[in-house]
Amino acid sequence: MIRKFLLLSFTLGSALLFIFQLSVLQLFNSEYRERSLNNAVQARPVYPTRGLIYDRNGSLWVANKPVFDLMVVPENLNSFDTLELTKSLKISKKELLFQLQNAKRFSKKLPSVVLRELSMSEVAVFQEKMWKYPGFYFQKKSTRDYVLPIGANVLGYISETNQSEIKSKTDYDLGEMIGRQGIEKTYEKILRGTKGVQLFQKDRFNRIIGPYGGGASDKAPEAAEDITLTIDAVLQAYGESLMNNKRGGIVALEPQSGEVLALITAPNYNPNLLVGRDRSKFFKKLVKDTLAKPLFDRSLQAEYSPGSPFKTLNALIGLQEKVISPETVFNCNAGHFYARGSFMGCHCRVGSQSNLIKGIYNSCNTYFAKTFTRIIESQPTSEEGVRLWHSYLEKFGLGDYLGYDLPIGKPGFIPDSGFYNRWYPKGKWGATTIISNAIGQGEILTTPIQMANFTATIANRGYFRKPHFKKTKSQKESDSLYPKNPTSIDTEHFETVIRGMYQVVEQGTARIAKIKGIDVCGKTGTVENFILLNGEKTQLTDHSIFVAFAPKDDPKIALAVFIENGYWGGRWAAPIASLMIEKYLTGEVKRSWLENRMLEGSLQAEYEKPLLGKAFTINE
Repeated sequence: MIRKFLLLSFTLGSALLFIFQLSVLQLFNSEYRERSLNNAVQARPVYPTRGLIYDRNGSLWVANKPVFDLMVVPENLNSFDTLELTKSLKISKKELLFQLQNAKRFSKKLPSVVLRELSMSEVAVFQEKMWKYPGFYFQKKSTRDYVLPIGANVLGYISETNQSEIKSKTDYDLGEMIGRQGIEKTYEKILRGTKGVQLFQKDRFNRIIGPYGGGASDKAPEAAEDITLTIDAVLQAYGESLMNNKRGGIVALEPQSGEVLALITAPNYNPNLLVGRDRSKFFKKLVKDTLAKPLFDRSLQAEYSPGSPFKTLNALIGLQEKVISPETVFNCNAGHFYARGSFMGCHCRVGSQSNLIKGIYNSCNTYFAKTFTRIIESQPTSEEGVRLWHSYLEKFGLGDYLGYDLPIGKPGFIPDSGFYNRWYPKGKWGATTIISNAIGQGEILTTPIQMANFTATIANRGYFRKPHFKKTKSQKESDSLYPKNPTSIDTEHFETVIRGMYQVVEQGTARIAKIKGIDVCGKTGTVENFILLNGEKTQLTDHSIFVAFAPKDDPKIALAVFIENGYWGGRWAAPIASLMIEKYLTGEVKRSWLENRMLEGSLQAEYEKPLLGKAFTINE
């Protein structure tokens, strides 16, 4: 009896222990639970629609359109009619088998992409036959639809993640869309949203038999956020049309806020080219164009000598350091000898005299060479003089990234004493050695956005706000994110330089930029242009530059226009800038004769000169 009791107790105890362990494994051990689910449940991501992008006036710029990836789970495949499938999908048998083999190598249990970004019409044709092809299914997602086919350099583009990326970006799936450049990259977290998940029950043959748990465990995606840009789409489109058949960049800012009104690079491309199944083909074509470089944003990445617009900054430094005054007069004899046997030419007539304002509007090289010399020589040593000069320019945001919210750019270059000490050991250099800096050439390099920014700083009478592309929701937020960056120059000195810039347009080198009813302030520039051609330094046609702001006493727009191989500043850059100002401030352009000249004008012949292998003339 006791034996029977002990045996029964042992059997019952073992059974209870087994049930308890099984319960622990099933209910409390997540590892085993997940293994079980993985065998019985298939998870499919649900992607939210990417956030929309609007321009500053509320015009829809970037929308979405649905596309579908054909997915496959290799272990669920049965034999199927390969020929029928390839005809339906309009792909070759070779391509299909290649993709299926890749899928098997990646994982037999996990889904892989067979064919990307099919349209709704393409899916509709195949959808009716889907029952014949177990293991295949369509994964819906969205891609970009550029309602306004402009601003590719601003927007950037999106494309699928690859296997190497998802190793570091663990919250992304293979083939998921991600921002690659521009606004799409900078604001990826905002525009992406949060993906959800849909669970499906599988039978013992790994076939989908319906939603898992009636969909109770599904997680809906969280909607992405729409964003509004500071860009004026009308102005952007107009600027791009003016830059047709030209190379260079245009940057327009709202001076008081730092908002970027237009960011134009030329040549550019239609952003819709990098959407869809042919994206790769077009991208390769753009990359291979190493002459025009349409993927190179000249507004942010190209570093140029600023030329004569830089004279305004040397004027401000000279005034602040009291080495000149508005009344200071210098003589110019079509240039001047700044050292024994060294002559800097100028277009002023022999025997001409200029005060500061006249020096600005006539762009007198002699005036600013003498001003620069006085700045450097105001200190005990040239080294200290350059250090002083450099410290002023830093306050204008030069020689460094401005911190705008796009992921590309260049810092430009403002030489300091250390730079010249490396080139001229033992301090054997002085103001005359580096005199080209007086007129914005020499070692100075700036980007168009930096030139637009220092122009906005002058328009603001001594401060700038960091340029940016995303609209803030309130003035308070804007003031917090983009505080004023003051210079070291007194306000009164800006007023003097502004009077000179006003006369540049009224009676100086940019009279073509005059707009009836609008007081425009500007400064032309002409920069020498050299390249290495067959290993030799070769001069090409000069670059054309113009910086400007308007209206004079209540600035609403400041901009820099840089036209490669554009001759002198008043030939191409100044007219284009004035048309941009007129378009933005009035909404229309009345000077149709000038507009047509700029729209129809081409500099392609200049760009082809060094490629023809023939002798050529510059500035003709």
